[in-house]
Amino acid sequence: MAGSSGRLAGQTVVVLGGSGGIGLETARQARAEGAEAVLVGRDPARLARAAADVGATATAAFDATDPAALARFFADLREPVDHVMVTAGGNYYTRLADLEFARARRLVDEHLWLPLHLARAVTGRVRPAGTLLFMGGTGGRRPGPGMLLAGALTAAMPALVANLALELAPIRVNLIAAGFVDTELSARLLGEDLDRRREQLRATLPIGRVVGPADVAALAVLLMADTALTGATYDVDGGQQLT
Repeated sequence: MAGSSGRLAGQTVVVLGGSGGIGLETARQARAEGAEAVLVGRDPARLARAAADVGATATAAFDATDPAALARFFADLREPVDHVMVTAGGNYYTRLADLEFARARRLVDEHLWLPLHLARAVTGRVRPAGTLLFMGGTGGRRPGPGMLLAGALTAAMPALVANLALELAPIRVNLIAAGFVDTELSARLLGEDLDRRREQLRATLPIGRVVGPADVAALAVLLMADTALTGATYDVDGGQQLT
């Protein structure tokens, strides 16, 4: 249960993509810091399990890339919230010749259009000095085969977040840029190569271990709690960019 003390005591955190991985772990750590948590995802059954796991106040099942559903969710909130984190969305690595445009559009919806629709939807629904917190990545900073779309989105998101921070002030807007994080999504993407990737990272990362959801969640809670932070991108990759 959320306690009466903690860095987020008395506050409410909404996590879009909160039924697993980084989103669920962020909800767990926010609860430990005294916050109430509201989890949003597409699968009602998975959301129910996640809510029971962390003691969430409420859940809502809908596709966050649907602008009408997103606006309706925030309009229907009984009172304003303090922080909104978006972990929904995935990655898509492919060469131009193999690019599936429908899948590419979905990725753009998740990482560019969703933040814009969300920024509109939260007007008057997030308290001053509250936070909008988005997830991005660091891998696309290094060009290479298959990084066409990932690279474009990696470059675009910091600029988007910086401009939103100015337009939405005093609401704060920040971006977490993660490297490899050991989640279910990573397992699905890598399949049989997952263990090999883990061993490679343990051998090469300066921190000597693989980054997990708890590492990213700890940064997310810090960005929620520290009211001096806005308009910036914060890397959490264990030094992956240095190797």
